[in-house]
Amino acid sequence: MAEKQKTISKEISLQGKGLHSGKEVLITFKAAEPNSGYQFKRVDLENQPVIRALAENVVSTARGTTIRENGAEVMTIEHVCAALLGSGIDNVIIELNSPEVPIMDGSSRFYMEALSKAGIKKQQEERVYYNLKEKIVYRDEKNDVEIVAYPDNKFSIDVHVDFNSKVLGNQYASLKDISDFKDQIASCKTFVFLHEVEALFKNNLIQGGDLDNALVIVEKHMNKEQLDKLAELFNKPKVEILPEGYLNNTELTYQNEPARHKLLDIIGDLSLIGMPINAKIIARKPGHHANTELAKIIRKAIKKENSKSKAPHYDANIPPVYDINQIKEILPHRPPFLLVDKITYMDKKVICGIKNVTMNEAYFTGHYPKEPIMPGVLQIESMAQVGGILLLSSVPDPINYVLYFLKIENIKFKRKVVPGDSLNIRMVLLNEVKHGIALTHGEVFVGDTLVVEGNFMAQLAKKPQPN
Repeated sequence: MAEKQKTISKEISLQGKGLHSGKEVLITFKAAEPNSGYQFKRVDLENQPVIRALAENVVSTARGTTIRENGAEVMTIEHVCAALLGSGIDNVIIELNSPEVPIMDGSSRFYMEALSKAGIKKQQEERVYYNLKEKIVYRDEKNDVEIVAYPDNKFSIDVHVDFNSKVLGNQYASLKDISDFKDQIASCKTFVFLHEVEALFKNNLIQGGDLDNALVIVEKHMNKEQLDKLAELFNKPKVEILPEGYLNNTELTYQNEPARHKLLDIIGDLSLIGMPINAKIIARKPGHHANTELAKIIRKAIKKENSKSKAPHYDANIPPVYDINQIKEILPHRPPFLLVDKITYMDKKVICGIKNVTMNEAYFTGHYPKEPIMPGVLQIESMAQVGGILLLSSVPDPINYVLYFLKIENIKFKRKVVPGDSLNIRMVLLNEVKHGIALTHGEVFVGDTLVVEGNFMAQLAKKPQPN
């Protein structure tokens, strides 16, 4: 049974600090219509602009993922998006009264708990997965970063991180199934090196950061005076460095918690693909930039596949709209220059026809004797004749009209046509016919393969009357 899309059953809100501003932020999750995806709404701005969580809307990956659309931004969206994907939610509206998503405890745990309280509701529309057709790679050789997506029958991730750190060392984390996200990944906090924290504070950033929402890694010895200054910086009575090399802000949930958090970030960033995918992700030294670049590459692959035209449906058992004798009543062409055998579909804007290519075609005698190929110009003529039937059928007396070519543009040949091929031709009217001028776009398929396409301009004119 096909999976159904899901949204939340009821509205739910949380409040927390923005990581960089330190201001209180109210975030509210609301149910959304099928096929709408994740939509952030800035309720603090005029007209409450919506920013869709899609890879092409990413404008920054510094200290988090920021998206922008309709003149508005939302920062640090990755932990929320990871929670949504990990909860199996397809469609939701996320209202914010600030440009920042609350950092909470630096993980996805609070968001997972809130979404669980809100409840999950199935919708009528089916969930659509994208299945990778081939390996997709993002590589940054300068920084030794690589993320590879392999075709698979489910979604899984393996992560390797190496920050050249004596505290972290080499760490690995894996998620075999997205259903394990809640128990294995969601509670893993973000991490930061102490020298990064000091620089960020000096630049008036991470004003909402404290020792409760990040693991702070310390790689050098600090004396009591330095620790006291650090405690003052974080507004704490005192701080200590644990034997593992972390400040005593929180206990590690897992020994490889930093690697697990990197995996959490990948899930959040890959949600920007806009649909669930079946793929095995193997990441070395991932970060928000690499994650979102991979999401962009996959999203482009999806768009490219969706933009590919599909061959018109053709059932030889169904009587044609026009057979060859009826075609001869509409077109003035005759053998050997009648290059359409039947019309299989027609409405006011679209027509589909079949041309069967056999070795008996006269032009194969010379084109070419040892490798018979249908001339491209005749493929174009076959398209033109099918389009001509559509236009001539729009007048009550087609016998008194004739079609003239005015222009042929953007003709692209994709594959040769040979004896035994059946051309499945579709012509689409692109404009309202005025003064007899018609614009059409044509595509020719052999099986499911597009072999030629192009644009045509023609004039439908009355035949000159004899004196």
